[in-house]
Amino acid sequence: MYTGISDLKKSYRIRSNIVKNQKGDFVSDSHNILTRLRKYFCHQLKAHWVNDVRQTVTHTAEPIVPEPSAFDVELAIES
Repeated sequence: MYTGISDLKKSYRIRSNIVKNQKGDFVSDSHNILTRLRKYFCHQLKAHWVNDVRQTVTHTAEPIVPEPSAFDVELAIES
């Protein structure tokens, strides 16, 4: 039992989410970390990056189906 506990203690590492920004200052909030990583990888890949992640377009294989109207839902329930 004691060797198992000892192994668990050795393998456990505290995770810290800290990144250096371009000025060399440490940044710890998630928004600034994501912004920094996006800029870094886009620079590495020489790609144009989007200012806001929510503006990206996702392409799927499924066709886009419009939401059913309230009338269509009521007809489906009645039948």
